[in-house]
Amino acid sequence: MQSRVNYDRRRFLRNAAVTIAAAPLADLLTILPADATLQNPPTHTIQSTTDTFGPVKQINAGVLNIGYIDAGPSDGPPVILLHGWPYDVHSYVDVTPLLASAGYRVIVPYMRGYGTTTFLSSETFRNAQQSVVALDVIALMDALNIKKAILGGYDIGSGTADIIAALWPQRCKALVSVSGYLITNRKAELQPLPPKAELGWWYQYYFATERGKLGYSQNLYDFNKLIWKIASPNWPFDNATYDRTAAAFNNPDHVNIVIHNYRWRLSLADGDPQYDNLEQQLEARPAVTVPAITIASDFEPTVFGANPNGASYRSRFSGKYSHKIFYGIGHNVPQEAPQQFADAIVEVDRY
Repeated sequence: MQSRVNYDRRRFLRNAAVTIAAAPLADLLTILPADATLQNPPTHTIQSTTDTFGPVKQINAGVLNIGYIDAGPSDGPPVILLHGWPYDVHSYVDVTPLLASAGYRVIVPYMRGYGTTTFLSSETFRNAQQSVVALDVIALMDALNIKKAILGGYDIGSGTADIIAALWPQRCKALVSVSGYLITNRKAELQPLPPKAELGWWYQYYFATERGKLGYSQNLYDFNKLIWKIASPNWPFDNATYDRTAAAFNNPDHVNIVIHNYRWRLSLADGDPQYDNLEQQLEARPAVTVPAITIASDFEPTVFGANPNGASYRSRFSGKYSHKIFYGIGHNVPQEAPQQFADAIVEVDRY
């Protein structure tokens, strides 16, 4: 995938000093493809501090002991929801009860480096290349005896879900992917973007330095809160909502996992050679053949000037497909628009 050449991809974060007006609704309507729908802005409310998930469960899966939420009927159709950076399972705190009440079994894992997910061995390489993170989810499915699931995600979670849908379609019934096709092509990552777009990736270059790694480790709370504000400028989250997620950053492997992920993308850090074959397959930009819904927020064009219509990645989805734009939403789509995200899961299940 041309993951840095395609502007409406991956996470859409901007520098706090950059203020670009959001595209008018009328302009967005003129660029929608036939299979796209535009959702009305949700009513923004301060998020509840009540955790409706229940207890976090733990299970050994692959090289990890994974912490996860397991909600809804145990015999319901399984849905696995994947978070990104710098977020955690609470991105789905409001989506989960909606899907559980609709009869789905909802699994929301802490990804490696977050929350209660830990490595089984101190000797394991703290690797965050894209293929190994996808294999974590496959290992979790195996440990839970889930043969096939609907996958949903945003940010790194979207890329992980995309990879599973593309390489292991027998494990993915359907897909909901915020920001579309987020499979990284490291050769494309080396190509520069226009200056304004590069400015939005300031943290990526910060993380490429040892000063950046030290700065991140010393300022985790404030750093990630700043990213939340930049990425979701219209979402009035309160301190309690952020603090609930910020606890997940205290994981002993969090800094190493985050830094390795960003350095690996820019070919500044190596992955594990045993996954070279998978990465070669991903470099070929494999198509997603399972039923899929992609979601864009109108925040995307405010950052990079890209159309939110998903045209740049439409060709990567060869199964039944639709594209939605959530107007007025920032980067953390499932937490900012939980009802719309849950509706997309139910809709794609009917494809």
